[in-house]
Amino acid sequence: MTARVMPYVLCAAMVVVVTAIAVPAAMAAAPAPAGPSLTLSLGTGEPGQMSVAIQILLLLTLLSLAPALLIMVTSFTRIVVVLAFLRQAMGTQQAPPNQVLISLALFLTLFVMAPVWQRINTEALQPYLAQQMTQSAALDRAAEPLRQFMFKQVREKDLMLFVELSKTPAPKDPSGIPTQVLIPSFMISELRTAFQIGFVIYLPFLIIDLVVASILMSMGMMMVPPIIVALPFKLILFVLADGWYLIVGSLVKSFA
Repeated sequence: MTARVMPYVLCAAMVVVVTAIAVPAAMAAAPAPAGPSLTLSLGTGEPGQMSVAIQILLLLTLLSLAPALLIMVTSFTRIVVVLAFLRQAMGTQQAPPNQVLISLALFLTLFVMAPVWQRINTEALQPYLAQQMTQSAALDRAAEPLRQFMFKQVREKDLMLFVELSKTPAPKDPSGIPTQVLIPSFMISELRTAFQIGFVIYLPFLIIDLVVASILMSMGMMMVPPIIVALPFKLILFVLADGWYLIVGSLVKSFA
């Protein structure tokens, strides 16, 4: 029995050996199949230029940061804070709602910043789209109108504070102040101005509250909230004084 099986075992061993030798040789001789390829281009080959993919990525990043940029370098901060103070002084709770106040502040910001946007479009965006300047030159040119606007509104005291905190040498002229120092200085200056305007807005409404509270106390109506009784008088005073005209006009003129 063993003698009969042995030839089959030897044949099987020979097949295994031949296969082990032939298959790798055939695989080495056969051409490799073409696999997927990925090409990444970071530029166009020209100095100062980026590929379209990188430009799209930067544009999406800029759009995600647009709300913060709108608050940091424009008149939006002062306007929205003043409108919030006005609503609190009148005691109208959620009227006008937040959406209305934000929308009004946004469009007032666009109105105030219109000359700056026009300069950016004329001096930076259009020349860049016409391929007359590189990205870095266009960014520098676009930042200049914003810097000039912020320099007109910032207080020198706030500016010097952040110059000292950044431990940079005192600049001889405004062009030597870095933008990362100018932006926070501009923001706290805007907050200070907004609080000053808010204080002036609060005074007439505070007087109405005091008068109504005194009358209620003298009448023995101590359980009646003075805010509820004073609200109609505040509203009629604001309407008769044409309050929206005064507030919006003062805000816009404060940036002149």
